[in-house]
Amino acid sequence: MGRAKEIIVKVIPSKIANEFVKKNHYSGKVAAISSVHFGCFLDNALHGVLSYGSSMQKSNCINLVEKTGWNEFLELNRMAFDEYLPKYSESRCIAISIMLLKKNAPHIKWIVSFADGTQCGDGTIYRASGFLLTGINKNSTIYKLPNGKIFADVGLRASSNLLKKEVGYFTGEKFSTFKNRSGAEKLKGNQLRYIYLIDKTCKITVPILPFSKIDEMGAGMYKGKKITLAERKE
Repeated sequence: MGRAKEIIVKVIPSKIANEFVKKNHYSGKVAAISSVHFGCFLDNALHGVLSYGSSMQKSNCINLVEKTGWNEFLELNRMAFDEYLPKYSESRCIAISIMLLKKNAPHIKWIVSFADGTQCGDGTIYRASGFLLTGINKNSTIYKLPNGKIFADVGLRASSNLLKKEVGYFTGEKFSTFKNRSGAEKLKGNQLRYIYLIDKTCKITVPILPFSKIDEMGAGMYKGKKITLAERKE
């Protein structure tokens, strides 16, 4: 694992985390619902951020694991790293952050996260970190405006004032009206859902998919480019 073992992961203020995410996350946007941020440090400098918080689709996600209480799971909302960290750093940072959650927030039983197979990737880091694949769906939330701006409709529904200002969405406006008015086009791609069970006694209520399903459904993507898992192995 080399120098990845030297990485220090610790809680950092939201201001510092959000500044890093805006600079290094492919979307350039933060998740306002994130409540705890882990910074990943090497050589006394910040090179990665993991932001956890409530799920933007909490009512839809809570039943993914049997008998889950309202405050017993988190979503890994944002994960951003720069190019400084060595190989295997991302999975190591995730493992340490989960260990810290388990120690300091023992009521958290599991974690859900979504890989953006429309703009970014199919979840390589999640698979390397022991997450289970529980869903592959065609993109239904990410749109592109004629001016090139990209947004998720769930962000509008969550009342993100900055996002509304950026894309010209009116408060109270129906999304279908905004979509037609603005000429927003839904991007082609996929969203992949992953779950990590901190409490191994918990039972997932939906099918656990083999990773081979990614290629079967044509959902492979790495660093924003369509590519199968098989091609990457080659």
